[in-house]
Amino acid sequence: MPTYHLELKQLVDYPRCRIYRDFIRSLMADRNLHSKGGSGLFYFTTLCSYANFRPSNRRIEGTSYALMPGEWICRLSEVTQWFRMRYQWQALAELEYLQRQQYITFSRHARGQLVKFHITDWELFNTVPGCDGPCRKESGFFFLPVAKANELVKLGRCSELDIVLDLWMQTVYNEDRVRGSELGPVVYYRNCTGDPFASYNELAQRWGVSKSTAGRVLNQLAEQDYLTLVPCTGRRGTVIYLNHYLSTMFEISDVMIDKEEVAMTLHVNVKVCDDPAARVSESQIRVSDLIPSVPKSHTLQIVRKAAQTLAVFGIPCCECSHALYNLFLFPDCLGEPTANLEIYCGQGGKQRYCFELRAARQEGGGPV
Repeated sequence: MPTYHLELKQLVDYPRCRIYRDFIRSLMADRNLHSKGGSGLFYFTTLCSYANFRPSNRRIEGTSYALMPGEWICRLSEVTQWFRMRYQWQALAELEYLQRQQYITFSRHARGQLVKFHITDWELFNTVPGCDGPCRKESGFFFLPVAKANELVKLGRCSELDIVLDLWMQTVYNEDRVRGSELGPVVYYRNCTGDPFASYNELAQRWGVSKSTAGRVLNQLAEQDYLTLVPCTGRRGTVIYLNHYLSTMFEISDVMIDKEEVAMTLHVNVKVCDDPAARVSESQIRVSDLIPSVPKSHTLQIVRKAAQTLAVFGIPCCECSHALYNLFLFPDCLGEPTANLEIYCGQGGKQRYCFELRAARQEGGGPV
């Protein structure tokens, strides 16, 4: 019998991008990223994430409202919260702006306290099921046209959340026409060259910000584990890989980006920090009183050694001064020492990575 091999690919010229609703919810909840900007991409995508796929009814304060595909009705205070704005008139102004640009239409009900909006051309890009039924707002996905996203990006200065969505919309994976995409989901702006290089000047012009702002936002996103930056020497630019893209889009395991492998695939020299482990200081080492921990002096040496390897694979925490490290030592059944290295974010307090370290032995029997 013939054998079949399933290979996951994402086409460059696909006219629309799949966006998961829970991904938008995670962006809405991330207070480390700013939403203020004149682009409107984040606001428009947020509205799309609430739009109906099926005809349904929603009852608010005793009144039932009929909703067609691409529509939703909610309180104006909810929209203000989604947009992360302080006043309702600010959210209303953004709705009016999107309506003038013909991306949505909306009307107000219940003395202006409710807003009912409709996404323009929703039926052209999102399949409408023929059956009636309720629409869950916290799961599933919708399609967003790439052309509309490109138009919104050019309308004004992009916020940090706009930039995240723009990078997400322009990402491809395992596409034969894009070099380096077989190594991981890479940002490619469809310039017909097949090379995923992006310069800060080009990104700054696209996002309507300064070159320094573009670099600052990208470095911030790398520190927050949204992406991995692979800067190249010379004028080639930077290659941007998205973290957690495969698990979100395709529910498969994410890949670790090896910067040296990227350099060999793209035939470029990659800027790798000469000694990223030198940035790890003793103040970043935590010793637990509840679980037997390795002393700070020993942990610092081991962490610095491990950071040299982890930095090659694009682990941004190893180059971040806010990272915190904890090392626990456990004997295994063979009597060889095994250590668990945990890396935490000093700003958010969340555990980022957990690694198992084993002591290799030389031929003479001594540990390396």
